[in-house]
Amino acid sequence: MTDAAKIPITSHHRIQADGVNVFYREAGPANAPVVLLLHGFPTSSFQYRELLPRLADRYHVIAPDLPGFGFTEVPAERSYSYTFDGLAKTIFAFTQALQLTRYALYVFDYGAPTGFRLALMAPERVTAIVSQNGNAYEEGLGDAWQPIQRYWREPKPEHRNAIRAGLNLEGLRHEYAVGIPDPSLIKPEGYTLDAALLARPGNVDIQLDLFLDYANNVKLYPEFQGYFRSAKPPLLAVWGKFDPYFIPPGAHAFQRDIPNAEVHLLPTGHFALETHLEEVTLLMRKFLANHAS
Repeated sequence: MTDAAKIPITSHHRIQADGVNVFYREAGPANAPVVLLLHGFPTSSFQYRELLPRLADRYHVIAPDLPGFGFTEVPAERSYSYTFDGLAKTIFAFTQALQLTRYALYVFDYGAPTGFRLALMAPERVTAIVSQNGNAYEEGLGDAWQPIQRYWREPKPEHRNAIRAGLNLEGLRHEYAVGIPDPSLIKPEGYTLDAALLARPGNVDIQLDLFLDYANNVKLYPEFQGYFRSAKPPLLAVWGKFDPYFIPPGAHAFQRDIPNAEVHLLPTGHFALETHLEEVTLLMRKFLANHAS
């Protein structure tokens, strides 16, 4: 029988940072090496609910909700600018509010351009990087980006509304299932919560603003790559190889700038933790044991 006392407990908190009420999940000893988990679209820290306790016996694991996602609250009077520069500024302020001076980064999807901006702001803080379908190379952009790239080139209402049409429960259910050999493995809680939060007044337009601003991440890719070359952080790329958005060449590209980067492709799609949680956990624990202490 499992000793329940040995299973790490996840707690839930809020803290003010950059004028934002940031919600975050936390597990593990306060004096252990920190692992900062940054989620992507359309998710929140909820996507890490099962990963947190699997790391928290050895690490202080912290997963915030980005502004515009999850349970983080942005006051209307804050007049928040929903750009990736804005997200990174808030999360950097969040790390300062928690007095995090050293941390490993786990970045997924939108968490990658957010986390890589943190690394540019304070490279000395980053002990290691785990990128799970978190892209930093143009060759990593799959064909599924074409409607969004058209929106970048021509930010017309019709192109914005074409993307808007998929931002609902059915659209998110489809996003979770794409590239998954056995979609029955996907629990409905994740995309159902994502859809409920997306349906809040004004949230769809926040997401459309971020889709448009993603073009600025692509412009920053050379700076991210320069950081990889100069700092050479230990990096593990663990990738769902059937992801139509961030394709395997983006994972292998890390090795061009960080020759010792580890790359593992898993037979799943974009949301690898939904189907391959144990595999990702084992790869992370081995990697972090060597690099994040």
